[in-house]
Formats: sequence, structure tokens, C-alpha cells
Amino acid sequence: MSAPGPIEVESSPRSGMLAAMFAQRHLLLLTRAGYEGDCAAQVQAVAAEAGVHGFCKAKADTGYLTFIAHDAHALAAWFETLSLDDLIFARQLCLAGEPLDDLPPANRLGPILAALDGQEFGGVYVETPDAEATRPLMRLARQFTKPLEQSMRKRGLLQPGNRELPRLHLTFTDTTTAIPGWSHPGQAAPQPMGIRRLKMAKDAPSRSALKLEEALITFLSPAERKDLLRAGLEAVDLGAAPGGWTWQLVRDGLMVTAVDNGPMAEVLTGHVSVEHRREDGFTFRPERPVEWLVCDMVEKPSRVADLMADWMARGDCQRAIFNLKLPMKKRQQAVMDAVERIAARLEEAEVGFEIDVRQLYHDRDEVTAYLRRVS
Repeated sequence: MSAPGPIEVESSPRSGMLAAMFAQRHLLLLTRAGYEGDCAAQVQAVAAEAGVHGFCKAKADTGYLTFIAHDAHALAAWFETLSLDDLIFARQLCLAGEPLDDLPPANRLGPILAALDGQEFGGVYVETPDAEATRPLMRLARQFTKPLEQSMRKRGLLQPGNRELPRLHLTFTDTTTAIPGWSHPGQAAPQPMGIRRLKMAKDAPSRSALKLEEALITFLSPAERKDLLRAGLEAVDLGAAPGGWTWQLVRDGLMVTAVDNGPMAEVLTGHVSVEHRREDGFTFRPERPVEWLVCDMVEKPSRVADLMADWMARGDCQRAIFNLKLPMKKRQQAVMDAVERIAARLEEAEVGFEIDVRQLYHDRDEVTAYLRRVS
């Protein structure tokens, strides 16, 4: 969630190899439209923790922003340590150069290939912010990807799958402007634009099932998911109705106690792996500890944070995935306050823990947290 302390401002050969192409003073971030200010507030805070000073340029509802460092050398060194997992509200990130302006619609490839000349990349993402004004550019991004890859391969600029080489990001902000950027393999989101597009199953009780599925993919490796979500394990779903999260856990083989005074979806009613308890999610406690606690209740983030911390401190669960519904203003601060409340409670109880918080693509005005006990 946050970067390490002040770093040695010595850029590596990987960051230096692209110095001629990028001034390395710009960090480009994609975010949910309307959250530009929240993303800017956090990236500035994380940069300051790392000893990198600068400012953000952001415009409301555009879906992207840039962090401009005062010291290009410091930014290049910090970028070596930076991961998308360090940032709550960012969907995608890359170290970026100056925009390529006035691209001729009849031949955008020419100027772009000229700007890339002499560099080598292991992959290509053609992207655009996910905002109302730029959404029509998604089709351009899709159609432009293959011709760009083919042209780069012919010129020796692309070695697909080579994880020793950086990945190119080309972000269109309008039909004639593209921002070139790059990231290290595994550093940024594994999908263009940071959007994980999941297909909703026909029998899923609600769209919320996609939120938990995305959370599991984001926070757990395939090996962890196989080990931690399997038949024989138990989970509790607080505020379960109509059952999107319960349904998702059952699909992974868990036995689920679904706690909600409201009715569950028909697909879950009488299910052998589901026990529906018509009780208050804030007062319910399990008869024995469970592996998983999940919660997607519409409540103040401070109240949900206290509830999650209490379960973890008492040993009622080992792992929890939960959503924090955000206020209209000071959303970044609301998240930090919730995390601090959890930390204070668990430190008082002398419980070791780790927590990750991200705003996922399928989230709305909320963030998703993954909290777990560690020895």
C-alpha cells in the first residue's frame, strides 16, 4: 500500500536504457473517472515517503493524471521500486514521456515508430483512459494494437514475451495524441488499461459476484487460491443477501454461513454448502473459527473496519476480504483512517497482520481490502 522509505537515487541500467526516449519526469496513472484527486493525493504521499518530490496534474472525470517529479533521476530510481500494488486508486501506471501531438489520422504509425526507434520492448499495451470523453477511443486502441506490434517486430523493436525487456504503453488521450510510456514486466497491471473484464455467470445472484472474483484474482496467486479456497474450508459472509459473494465462495468449494436478515437468491436456497442465518451481521459470531470472512455491507467505513479488526483480533477468522464504502469527499483520508483503526486494534491484541487495499474495476464508490493474520 505504500512505498518503502527514502531510496537511493541511483537509476538501474533498465531505467537508463530509455533515458533518450523519456525525460523520466512523468509518471502516468490511469484511474476511475472521478477519482483523479484521490489518486493524486496518494501518489504524492507515496512519492514523498520515498523522498521523491513533485506535483500532480489532473483534471476531473478524465480517468488519468500525471505525477511530475522535480528530479528526473530520483523518479527513475523510485520507479524501480514502485508497483501498482502500492497504490489504491491507480488502475495502471507507467513512466511516460512527452505526448506525441498532432498525429495524422491517416498515418499515426509513422511518428510513433520514429519516436520508438532504437528501443526494444517485450510487449505492447495500447490504452486509453476509461472516461466518458475517451471511451470512444477504446475501439481505436484495440484496432491499433496489432498493426503497431507487426510494425515494431519488422523493425526489430519488439520481442514478444521477453521479460528482460520493458513493456511499451501507448496511451491515446484523443484521436491525434498519444503518450508513450513503459513499465517493467510484472510492475503494472497485467491487462490493458488495468481493466479485468470478467464474464458474469448466468446463475450468479448479483453483479457483486464479479467484485469478489476480481478481488480473489488480484490478491491471491493461482497457487494461493488453490490452497486457500478449497473443499473443507469454512467461510462467513456478512450482509450476504442476495448472495453474490456466497455463491462465489461456494463455487470454490467452501462451506458458507450466509448472515443476513434478507432473503437469499433461489440458487442458494437450500444449497448443501450454505447455511443462511437471519441475524445482524454486526453481532453475529461463529461457533468456531473459520478460514474466511467476507463482507460487502453498506455501512460507514469506520464501522466495517472495526468489525473486521474485531473478528481478526478474537481469532474468529484467518483472512478477510471486505469492501469499504467511501464518502463523497476525502475518500483517500477515509481509507487511511479505516486502515489505521484496524492496525491499532490488531497491534493492541498483539496480532500480526498484513493488509492490501485496492479500488478494483468492478468496484463503484468503494475500495476492496484483503486482511490476513500472519505469524
